[in-house]
Amino acid sequence: MNENAIVFDRVSKSYPLYHHIIGGIKRFIFNLPGAIKAIKTSRYEALNDVSFEIRKGETVGVIGRNGAGKSTTLGLIAGVMQCTSGRLTVNGRVAPLLELGAGFNHELTGRENIMLNAVLLGLNISEVKERIESIVEFSELGDFIDQPIRVYSSGMLARLGFSVAAHLNFEILLVDEVLGVGDQQFQKKCYDKIIEAKKSGMTIVFVSHSMPEIERVCGRVIWIENHTVKRIGETKEVVTAYLKAQENNG
Repeated sequence: MNENAIVFDRVSKSYPLYHHIIGGIKRFIFNLPGAIKAIKTSRYEALNDVSFEIRKGETVGVIGRNGAGKSTTLGLIAGVMQCTSGRLTVNGRVAPLLELGAGFNHELTGRENIMLNAVLLGLNISEVKERIESIVEFSELGDFIDQPIRVYSSGMLARLGFSVAAHLNFEILLVDEVLGVGDQQFQKKCYDKIIEAKKSGMTIVFVSHSMPEIERVCGRVIWIENHTVKRIGETKEVVTAYLKAQENNG
């Protein structure tokens, strides 16, 4: 049996809601004990009692409607947030590609941001220098690579972010909807890189609203609905059930 790369064991993630103060500061002060109690007890459940396992070397899709909890799931795996309850285990270094431009300094050039981002993700300077030309070439940013990224479009940021993540030696790659930005040629190049990483044995967790993309890349799918796991199984089976549910609810 393959070793697990990621294990969610009854994981929940919630945030406090502060809308109770909307009634006014005076009302809040004169009803202070009740207001504080309401703040402590009123919470938004982003994930509720989620359990699943992802084996090392698997490519697993995460699907669901907006607000279902997909990005929260990836954020927990990436370590950018902590679960409120339950147990989460991640075995392997994680390369998160979750948000366009995340971790970039917009006053630095593309080349400088490659250096900064790669070091922040765990590489030393000599390792980055060995790979930087391959990263630049893959990004296809041309002369823009030496311009401040504040002048970049969202598509250019996507190119830069994916190019860095795709050239680092990590065991787990997280991809959240970023491949929908950019021209078709570069999207194909990104998918080819994901397939290459998949064949090399990297664990990939792939979030997308595009079911053809999910079917193309993923061996299994986790369907998250209303902040909990609705269904887990083989890609075709789960995608078919998901699309049927969307038709019935649409």
